[in-house]
Amino acid sequence: MTITLYGIRNCDAVKKARAWLDAAGIAHAFHDYKIAGVDRARLEGWVARLGWEALLNRAGTTFRKLPEADKAGIDAARAVALMIAQPSMIRRPVVEHGDTLLVGFRPAEWSAALS
Repeated sequence: MTITLYGIRNCDAVKKARAWLDAAGIAHAFHDYKIAGVDRARLEGWVARLGWEALLNRAGTTFRKLPEADKAGIDAARAVALMIAQPSMIRRPVVEHGDTLLVGFRPAEWSAALS
């Protein structure tokens, strides 16, 4: 079963995650959603499983630069629309492996889930 790592190539957390996967000998595909975008149905599936709060990177510069009106009253549909329009607002990295879905790079969690 293929492991897919979603993120942005230049992101430090994604770089660490890719290096960790390589060092662990875990084969994976990389999907750069800054270049290739992110599929709406996939993103909506992630939101259904984890909640938009787990996926929307509200600490990032892209989100912080939004007008206050765009930040107010966010729900799942608005969060998905924001993340589709600006994929850099998706918390990184995201890993899909079968039924496993991980957000953020935490080596201990990854080791337990992917080994």
